[in-house]
Amino acid sequence: MAADNLPTEFDVVILGTGLAESVIAAACSRVGQRVLHIDRRNYYAGNWASFTFNGLLAWIQEYKEQQKATDSDEGWREKLEEGEEPLLLNSVDTSISNLQVFCYASEEPEEEEEEVATPVTIPTLQNPAPPTEEGDTQEHQVEGERAQEEQTTPTEGDTAQTGEPALPNPEVKKRRITYAKILKEGRRFNIDLVSKLLYSQGSLVNLLIKSNVSRYAEFKNISRILTYRNGKVEQVPCSRADVFGSKQLTVVEKRMLMKFLTFCLDYEQHPEEYLDFTERSFWEFLQTKKLTENLQHFVLHSIAMVTPGTHTGEGLRATQHFLRCLGRYGNTPFLFPLYGMGEIPQCFCRMCAVFGGIYCLRHSVQCLVLDKESGRCKAVIDTCGQRISCSHFVVEEGYIREEQRRGVAYRQISRAVLITDRSLLPSETEQQISLLIELCSSSMTCMPGTYLVHLTCPSSGTAQEDLAPVVSRLFTEPTSAEEQGEVGSEKPTLLWVLYFNMRDSSGVDKSSYSLPSNVYLCTGPDPALGSEHAITLAETVFQQLLPDEEFCPPAPNPEDIVYDGEVPQGEGAGFGEPVQPEINEEEQITESEQDNEGSQTDVAAQIPTPAPPTEE
Repeated sequence: MAADNLPTEFDVVILGTGLAESVIAAACSRVGQRVLHIDRRNYYAGNWASFTFNGLLAWIQEYKEQQKATDSDEGWREKLEEGEEPLLLNSVDTSISNLQVFCYASEEPEEEEEEVATPVTIPTLQNPAPPTEEGDTQEHQVEGERAQEEQTTPTEGDTAQTGEPALPNPEVKKRRITYAKILKEGRRFNIDLVSKLLYSQGSLVNLLIKSNVSRYAEFKNISRILTYRNGKVEQVPCSRADVFGSKQLTVVEKRMLMKFLTFCLDYEQHPEEYLDFTERSFWEFLQTKKLTENLQHFVLHSIAMVTPGTHTGEGLRATQHFLRCLGRYGNTPFLFPLYGMGEIPQCFCRMCAVFGGIYCLRHSVQCLVLDKESGRCKAVIDTCGQRISCSHFVVEEGYIREEQRRGVAYRQISRAVLITDRSLLPSETEQQISLLIELCSSSMTCMPGTYLVHLTCPSSGTAQEDLAPVVSRLFTEPTSAEEQGEVGSEKPTLLWVLYFNMRDSSGVDKSSYSLPSNVYLCTGPDPALGSEHAITLAETVFQQLLPDEEFCPPAPNPEDIVYDGEVPQGEGAGFGEPVQPEINEEEQITESEQDNEGSQTDVAAQIPTPAPPTEE
């Protein structure tokens, strides 16, 4: 809808399209609330967004220019009435800082394709485009173009309609990847601003299943978990099959690890084992469990994923949660959405639009209109000078000005995004998605022949200061074009690196802000691997808004919606009261059988409700 022709009254106005805000928008729209969802950016998902490579370059340039931006004019003054006062909002985003870019790829023009004496014929690929719905936003229309490109440009590791993997042509020599090539193939990249995964038993996956939003995205298993130890990258054995199939563990270590993981699954039933360590660190507890140093490292850093100083109770809960996620969708507990994590907020925005929510990008709110007597927000004035009445206002934390913050001290997240020429731990298949978060081209996040690596940690300085030592330890930084892809190099070669800091407001309580009672704050991404905080926050805000309504009830399937004049297919049919047909779970999930190279099963189209997880 045109920004200068919006309705003048809504139940809920939401500013910002991050994950929490998007979930709230979908939940409110689903139960019949009139929702206006706007964002000053020209893309969805805010600091949760995913960009093509060229889009990321534009985002970098935009943030550099924002440092010179000034506040908008004061056209809002004439819209105020007697007994009202304004609460001004920020016009620029200051949550990103210390942006630094390094390009190691050759600046030479792109090399010409080598002619192949004997061309290899590859059958047409079967890559269905993502589903569309009424009310789709312009961002989702790009997905079909992506799928069409991928169909016409088959890559190594793709699977043909026949189910047979497309074999690489042995006569094609691997060419050096230039910066010009990366720019040309920029649309094949989908680079996340935040580095997160989906726990298969986590609150986000459960919400996707419950709300039926999972139909709007596709997912892949994280196929392996990697750790860095004693100067080399190793795969961490997690499931029973991995443990007993591991060649890096001795028979004694396998028994030790299985015994300890079995204990962690129901550790609450054995309080005598850990009560003496409730106030001591998890690291100290592990040292008393007769685990080798090798196993202690695996459990602490790659299974529990906590720091050595973490209390024992928290470490045991994290280990138990990891183990309970095993077996739901594969041998590891994580899923990753094709095209990046930025797809998830857009899925919830799509759901909101389907149920009548109105979206407007490149648009913002200049100020809130407060009633002096009650202190509540009664309206907003947007950047077009329109006054829009609302009962509730939800705002991303980055829009709040300093005068509304009561000495808030923020933490920072250090991020690094790396494009490399090969995997940290090469395997026989090109279908691996690894943690450390390393993504291959089958995740639809990078071009064939490259890998996308995400590094994240709580900040102690700038992102480069925090993460450059890790980068130099794991990767080769070429000083000349000749060094790129040097034969015999043990480490992957860096092609392009981005460092930046992102503000972490997740630990700040709402009481630290001076805001009206009907204004609700959504914080940005936190440094955790999952999205538990954002989903918990979204549900909390929704229950404060509408305490008598269900949070994200299941949406009807499009084929179950009955419009006026149609014959209902069953009792209670209709848009508000959908028929709940019997669903064959086997039809809900498309599984690609593992090929001879051992590629992981993909979870496609939607996430079905699975059988109870098996204990690994």
